[in-house]
Amino acid sequence: MIEIKLRDDYIKLGQALKAAGLSESGVDAKFAIQDGMVKVNKNFETQRGKKLFDGDIIEFDNHMIKIVK
Repeated sequence: MIEIKLRDDYIKLGQALKAAGLSESGVDAKFAIQDGMVKVNKNFETQRGKKLFDGDIIEFDNHMIKIVK
């Protein structure tokens, strides 16, 4: 599992995918999210700007990302 440490109170979903190295650009992240390929806390998420907080879990491309404070 990949962990992303928050610098602020939250991180947006598209930024998290880039920070984890699972998306090369914001455009790639945008299309993956819009195409329903990303889950947040086991639910499909289609909002690139979805705010993620401590404890949230992202699933994408057989990887799991945990947001930690």
